[in-house]
Amino acid sequence: MNRQIAKLIGATALAVAVGFPLFSGPAQAGGSIGFYFSPRTAQDAEALDLGLRAYSFYNGLRSGASVRQFGRNNYAGIGQSGGGNLGIIHQEGSGHSATLRQRGNDNSYGIFEFGRNTDTSVVQAGDGQSGAALLFGW
Repeated sequence: MNRQIAKLIGATALAVAVGFPLFSGPAQAGGSIGFYFSPRTAQDAEALDLGLRAYSFYNGLRSGASVRQFGRNNYAGIGQSGGGNLGIIHQEGSGHSATLRQRGNDNSYGIFEFGRNTDTSVVQAGDGQSGAALLFGW
């Protein structure tokens, strides 16, 4: 299997995996941790874009923006200008806040928040960019 196909499969698996609920036990003190991924090469950006679009297709997304919230007291917003953009915000738990602003064309970004009390704000400007944020709060 060549390297490009392996990256494509890995990015698709990551996008699908974060769509499934994550279970966590109670923590002793509040806090959060976040992982942000910004591909360095155009090929990596294309692979992540494909994974995010596969995730959106799996969830029946019919437009360029999707907010899915499970829990309470969650806040989210997506603003887009340009064509072919894909924005995903998926929140599970309580007290999450997320905003995504996309300017340009053919951009994709996924924000996935789990647990409680995470907060993130992302701006994409330009064309053909991809990225993902995975946040966990306790």
